[in-house]
This record gives sequence, structure tokens and C-alpha cells, in this order.
Amino acid sequence: MKVGFIGLGIMGKPMSKNLVKAGHELVVFDFNEAAVKELADMGAVAAKSSADVAGQCDVIITMVPNSPHVRAVCLGENGISDTAKPGTVVIDMSSIDPVESKKIGAELAEKGIELMDAPVSGGEPKAIDGTLSVMCGGKKETFDKYYDLLMSMAGSVVYVGDLGSGNVAKLANQVIVAINIAAVSEALTLAKKAGTDPELVYQAIRGGLAGSTVLDAKAPMMMDRNFKPGFRIELHMKDLNNALNAGHAVNAALPLTAELMEIMQSLKADGCEKEDHSSIVKYYEKISNVFVERERK
Repeated sequence: MKVGFIGLGIMGKPMSKNLVKAGHELVVFDFNEAAVKELADMGAVAAKSSADVAGQCDVIITMVPNSPHVRAVCLGENGISDTAKPGTVVIDMSSIDPVESKKIGAELAEKGIELMDAPVSGGEPKAIDGTLSVMCGGKKETFDKYYDLLMSMAGSVVYVGDLGSGNVAKLANQVIVAINIAAVSEALTLAKKAGTDPELVYQAIRGGLAGSTVLDAKAPMMMDRNFKPGFRIELHMKDLNNALNAGHAVNAALPLTAELMEIMQSLKADGCEKEDHSSIVKYYEKISNVFVERERK
């Protein structure tokens, strides 16, 4: 079975590499020719367009930035729908608005193409390790058929429900992560402002109820002033915007999400949008006139 993979960015490239390493025959496309060559050097087939990928594959994975890009890849000029055979399955692993995911799925269905949404959590490190968490929405039988394929890139693959449910789960994940990072930032800023070493505070609380994956991943980055992106502020803003849109569509109030969106907007205004989302701490540092960093011995 040939597997198509469209989108070889910060997440897609390591994910596709893991598919090749797992022995899958891959056909890849991206506008970044260097990324395509990197995969071709590993044994993947380089395609010239999304349509070229679809003409060669029965299942196609897409990993692109946002809803408009998914629509363009699936339904635009030289897109998947131009050449895909009836019965083709598209597994969209992008994080997009679940409402738009359903719309794209309905339009593809009219052409005999099935869509499953399967966004991921874990960022670049877990994409490289092949330990991503995947949240899937679509037909259960399609999920079962491609479960092993998805596990080639993941540590866990969970079926959530009908099409769009995967992206609902991902947005819930992103809301929790953003608010958690803000809580860590606020707490460590308090520690520093109060004259207590934030490193020792972190060590004191990480084993208790305040401990979390986010605390262990992001507190050291904040204290080391390491804001190299695993997941960029601008991408998290995209996810929160999608969460707010989805919330509005179903009349769900998301007050903390809205506040985090404005905090990130402030960071974007300060030129931090390309940094890791751990740079949320910079907002708290700015309003408290302090820097969260380890005490120098």
C-alpha cells in the first residue's frame, strides 16, 4: 500500500520519516523542495503536487498549518480531489476548526473521498520520537483499518467519535496547555518577585498536585531563557482562535481561552510570535518587572 504524505514542515517531516522507517512506501509533496529531497533520500517518492500524490495513493495524510490550507490541498487546483479515485481516504492530521473539517469532509464525500480528522499533540520532540498522541474523528471502521499506520508515528491513537471530534479533542488539549503554561508563568513570576529561587519552588511543587507534563516541560525552558520553538506562539494562537470559533458556534463560553488569546496577542506585538509558547512567561515578567531565571550561585 502506497501512503501519500502532504506537508513536510516542523511536524510533518519527522512524522513522515517515521513512516519510512516503519517500512511504509511513501509518496510525498511539499512546496519546500529541500524537505522533499530529504525524504526522497530516505526512499520516499517525490511528487510534483497534491494531485500527483492522490493519483498514486489510496490513503493520503495531510499535515498543513490551518483550515484554508487543508481546503486548498483537498479541493483546490491541483488538489487531491482532482485525481483521487473513489474510495480514497484522506487522514488530515492538521489542527483545524472542527466546523470546517466537517464541511471539507462533506465536499470530499460528494466526490467519493472519505475524510478522517486525526490531529496530534506532543510537538516536534514527540514527532521526532514517534510518540505523538493522536485524536481521531470519522468512521470507526476507517479508524480501525488505519490504526497501525497511525501508530507508526504515535505513542497513542484514540478514536473520539464522528468527523470533527478529533479536532474538538485537540482544541480542548490546546486550551488546557495554554492555561497551564500561563499558570506556571504566573506562579514562577510570583516566586521570583517574592525573592524565592523559582528553581527551588519548581522542585518543591512538581511532585504534588501542581505537578504536570506542562510544568516539567516548560518551567526549565523559562528558567533557562530557552524559547526555541517546539510549538510556536503563532500556532497556538491559531488553535485558540479555532477553539473560540468552535465555542461560539455551540454557545460554549471560554473566558480563560479568550484571556490567553489576548496575552498571546500582546506577545505577538512584542515580536515573540515565532518563539515557543513557554514565552508566555514574558508577558508576566513585563507586567511585574522581573525575570524568571535560576538564581546564580
